[in-house]
Amino acid sequence: MLIRIRSIYEGVRLSLYAIWSNKLRSALTTSGIVIGIVMVTTMVTVIDGINRSFESSMEMLGQDVVFVQKWPWGFGGEYRWWDYVNRREMDVTYASEISARSTWASAVSAEASRRGSVTYRDETAEEVQIDGVTASYIRTSAIEISDGRFFTEEEDHAARNVVILGHDVADALFNWRDPVGQRVRIGGRRFEVIGVLERQGNFLGMQSFDNMAIIPINTFRYIYGLHRGISIRVQFDNDQALREGQYEIEGIMRQIRRLDPAEDNDFAINRLDMFEQQYRAMTGAIYGVGIFLTALSLFVGGIGVMNIMYVSVKERTREIGIRKAVGARYREVLQQFLVESVVICFIGGILGIMLSGVAVYAINQYFVAHLGINTILLAFVITTITGLVFGFLPAHKAAKSDPIESLRYS
Repeated sequence: MLIRIRSIYEGVRLSLYAIWSNKLRSALTTSGIVIGIVMVTTMVTVIDGINRSFESSMEMLGQDVVFVQKWPWGFGGEYRWWDYVNRREMDVTYASEISARSTWASAVSAEASRRGSVTYRDETAEEVQIDGVTASYIRTSAIEISDGRFFTEEEDHAARNVVILGHDVADALFNWRDPVGQRVRIGGRRFEVIGVLERQGNFLGMQSFDNMAIIPINTFRYIYGLHRGISIRVQFDNDQALREGQYEIEGIMRQIRRLDPAEDNDFAINRLDMFEQQYRAMTGAIYGVGIFLTALSLFVGGIGVMNIMYVSVKERTREIGIRKAVGARYREVLQQFLVESVVICFIGGILGIMLSGVAVYAINQYFVAHLGINTILLAFVITTITGLVFGFLPAHKAAKSDPIESLRYS
């Protein structure tokens, strides 16, 4: 065992010497491996980060929820927008009617939104998502209050000027001061801050759930109107209630909209799992393309390693002959050149991981991505396999060479 370890160590030492003696050639050889490793590690890290962000975003949107809306969510294929554009808009009163009639729904809320600014003294938060919601929104969504409280049904019915600020908006306006009890301006009106939301993060690194302000929907009506874009959110207790309840909601909506039996639905019931299925298919396709490009890069890099190893064998023919003449066996010569091939690929892997770290650092500006130990180990496994596969034929040629013919080579 010790002899084998010593032999491998000696092979690594000789490999590093050979690589150092031909630095430019070795650098060109490893470039393909570097590109392949950067691609595979970055792809795995990015998709893992997106998956984490997606799962977190789904939790923020709420579990076991359906959205009753004018427009169906469209994913892939032909989106027949012309069939939906003339549909009647949703109405806030649908929420109370569904709540009264449904036996499966545990909570129902209505919501509408638009972009606006929130001002406190000389500080202004621009492009804030202003959400007008009913009081039951606290039950149908996954939001949590970190400070203060949510508004009541009485405050909604009376159209009180009260607001719950998202974490980023509160930070931008008040820094480290307590916002609760302070007054801000939204849509030309003064609002009392009664609560601040827990930090929620971003949706897939794009839309921030923390850059929002929530006001009663009747207050929203007086400021912005409720002419379009209303969504009804229906919460169920579990998956079974969701499966049964969505058909009940469809029937209730048909009654509310007074549709004849022969008429198609003029509304959409959207579920989060529809989005999730399309998301999984999309990431699967990205994985497939990434694996193909990675394999192509590693193949090109591997061919480069094999060619350089053939050149190395050719240049060291006399050395091989001397080693075999003094008793070196097939396995020992094979091992020497395989180790050299693996070391070349290993160096490419190290450089690739370092560049991947830089890429991941840049990606972290948009969503959380982490270059984990499993990804690093995967990269080294790939480089080792690449070195063994593409280094075998040159190593085999060196190990099978005739010592007498090798000694005659000049």
